[in-house]
Amino acid sequence: MSTERTVSFPTAELLEAVGELPENLKPVIWDLETDPNSSLDDIDIAIFPYMADPKFLANVRKAKNVKIVQTQTTGYDGMIDMIGDRADICTAAGVHAAATAEIALGLTIASLRGFPTSVRDQQTGRWNPQQWPGLADRTVGVVGVGGIGGEIRKRLEPFEVNLLRFGSKARHDEHGQVFDTDQLPELAAQIEVLILIVPLNDSTHHLVDARLLAQLPDGATIVNVARGPVVDTDALVTEVVSGRLNVASDVFDPEPLPSDHPLWQCPNALITPHNGGNTSAFFPRMVKLLKRQLLAWSKDQEGENLVHRA
Repeated sequence: MSTERTVSFPTAELLEAVGELPENLKPVIWDLETDPNSSLDDIDIAIFPYMADPKFLANVRKAKNVKIVQTQTTGYDGMIDMIGDRADICTAAGVHAAATAEIALGLTIASLRGFPTSVRDQQTGRWNPQQWPGLADRTVGVVGVGGIGGEIRKRLEPFEVNLLRFGSKARHDEHGQVFDTDQLPELAAQIEVLILIVPLNDSTHHLVDARLLAQLPDGATIVNVARGPVVDTDALVTEVVSGRLNVASDVFDPEPLPSDHPLWQCPNALITPHNGGNTSAFFPRMVKLLKRQLLAWSKDQEGENLVHRA
């Protein structure tokens, strides 16, 4: 007989969208900020809010019997340290893939075609035609060959770029060569657009540092849709403020980016406020994933996207 479990949902809206749960799963509402409509000790599975403040996520520790945590994000940096070995962690990998790939391409094209300049010119009624690099015939390095990296690769194919892909180890797959990220420095001089979509961990923290940035060619653009600390912010600011490199980024270190941060004033910086996966596609895709997860959990199965086992 399958185990009876209590599952916390961060909002009533999400619970309603998921619909009727398997009979051995009991739902409660808990946003991790306020008290749930049940005892904390009853909760076995906790579904986290989307993009919640980490200080509230840490409240999961108060629910001493939680054995499974489900995020609504692809990234889970910091969660293993926060949860330790007391609970499995499942992510929302796949839910945000299309949307994050969209913003990666959007940031790339907007930067290379001078959209920020055109927006500023529009505000003053200035007609200012000029030549921009464009995406066609550029050498693009995509760092990260997971689900989102694959979606970015697919979307780049029609744009006639020279694509270099980088992963955790060198290999060939059905799409061609994958270089090791350790090879980034030796290939950096070729890369005119560097798109980052790696998870944040010890090996990727400050992967893009002053040394690597210095090896990129003049006028290169860094597009970060991974996590802010994948890039050394101070080193990036030095290169962007000088005008040598451009940045088009959805993530920063720190976040939110302080209002007096120098990047805000750089005409060669395009800034979006960590909006990568936050489109209207997110909620229905999350609901579909949760329906599959709930069915698996009702059968005492681990579910999808297990990234940490207790």
